[in-house]
Formats: sequence, structure tokens, C-alpha cells
Amino acid sequence: MQITDSDRRLLRHLQADPDITMAALAERAGMTAATATRRLEKLRRGGILKATRARIDWAALGYAVEVSLRFTLDKTDPRAFDEFIAEARNVPEVHEIQTFLGRVDVRLNILARDMAHYQEIYRDRILTLPHIADIEALMHVADIKLDEALPL
Repeated sequence: MQITDSDRRLLRHLQADPDITMAALAERAGMTAATATRRLEKLRRGGILKATRARIDWAALGYAVEVSLRFTLDKTDPRAFDEFIAEARNVPEVHEIQTFLGRVDVRLNILARDMAHYQEIYRDRILTLPHIADIEALMHVADIKLDEALPL
């Protein structure tokens, strides 16, 4: 699907302020609310605009520890990736799963209330995941740049 300059303006303003009203979005993008609504629906149907999400401050809800775990899997079993990922999806504290090509096969991002909670998750839920050959843990210290928006 090809997008127009008007579509880009809409997306740029929506990225900057996802809670914006349709009337304000249309005004900022230089079009009527009806036109903006039609264009956004077209972008949704085309798979460009997937969702408008709530961004939650997990620390404000008591989740103070974030750990990124990098896994190398034992790939002697052709089902290793599928079985590992299926089991990892069942760990509620895993909020992100990514796969890679290279030395690291999978990365899980985990949120925990504190270090004791993290240790419990690690021992009881992570170490029991199948096909693990190696694990590297990276403790999150600070967000330097956390920007999901891209220039349009």
C-alpha cells in the first residue's frame, strides 16, 4: 500500500499524541474529520496502522526490576525454537520475546517486583524452559532513549 503525504501527516501527529481527538488530529493534519477518519481506516485495512496502545509505567505499579535474558538454544532438536517459545509465552512476567540470527537465538524481557521476585521467576519458570544451552542476563539500569515513533 502506498501512503500519501496526508497519510504521513496523520501518522506523525497520531504518533506524537495517541490520545488526540479526531477533530484535533484532522485540524493538525489539515483536513476534515471525515477525511481523517477515512484515511486512518484505510491505513488500518492496509496493515500500516495496527493499533493505538496504552503505555503503562510498570515501575509505578511496583515492577522495579527489568532483566533481559539472552538464550542460546540446543538446536539438536528441530522443535527447539517452537517448544521454547511456546513455553516462554506461558510465563506471565515475560513481556517481550524476540528471536535472532547469530550467537543469541532468543531474548526474553522480564519484569519483576523486586530481586526476590525475579529470582523466583528465574528459578521456577525460566530455568525449566526447554532446550536451553546458555543464558546471559542483562540487568536494566536506565532508559536513555525510549522512542517508538519513527520520522514520517
